[in-house]
Amino acid sequence: MAPKEKSKLSFDPKIFLAKVGAGRRIMEYRNGEVVFSQGDHADAIFYVQKGKLKLTVVSDQGKEAVIAILEAGEFFGEGCLAGQIKRMATATAMTDCVAARLEKSEMIRVLHEEPVFSELFLRYLLSRNIRIEEDLVDQLFNSSEKRLARVLLLLANFGKEGRPEPVIPKISQQMLAEIIGTTRARVNFFMNRFRKLGFIEYNGGLHVHSSLLNVVLHD
Repeated sequence: MAPKEKSKLSFDPKIFLAKVGAGRRIMEYRNGEVVFSQGDHADAIFYVQKGKLKLTVVSDQGKEAVIAILEAGEFFGEGCLAGQIKRMATATAMTDCVAARLEKSEMIRVLHEEPVFSELFLRYLLSRNIRIEEDLVDQLFNSSEKRLARVLLLLANFGKEGRPEPVIPKISQQMLAEIIGTTRARVNFFMNRFRKLGFIEYNGGLHVHSSLLNVVLHD
């Protein structure tokens, strides 16, 4: 019994996710490369080790929307664990990325056998659920200006664990418009306004200052 308990306690999810093994691989994707497409067979879960990705959905009418921006420490593609047969979205790398790919059967096994891993995955699901609720409230009650400010702050990691990353990867105004549900022209107007007020600046990348919080907090 003792050796088994010791094995459980010594299990490190981060090490497990960083190594190749039965039912899991380490995948590298270049900026702009598609990880999986909407409608593909859903048979694996991914864990982002490095970089940023986006999840997009295309309607029957051909309209595309960005539904999530993913970064290191996040899972995606987990819908197959709940019976999802086909992918509901397209996952695309926004930067050069590294991700662990776990076959569905391997993911189920480690969830059953390793409580530490199960706890990590549960924390992720709960935090994502909170984020979805916040996004819904943001979409329903906040102006497009506030929604844009919030997205920029989230992309720069303000309000998340660890230190903020004030320089965010190159992201088009069209993509920002798709995330917050407005037009590119409106995004361009607000971005220029934020720049003139000193909330953001363009200098080898998009720099986001903590002062942008004033837009989110202002009623």
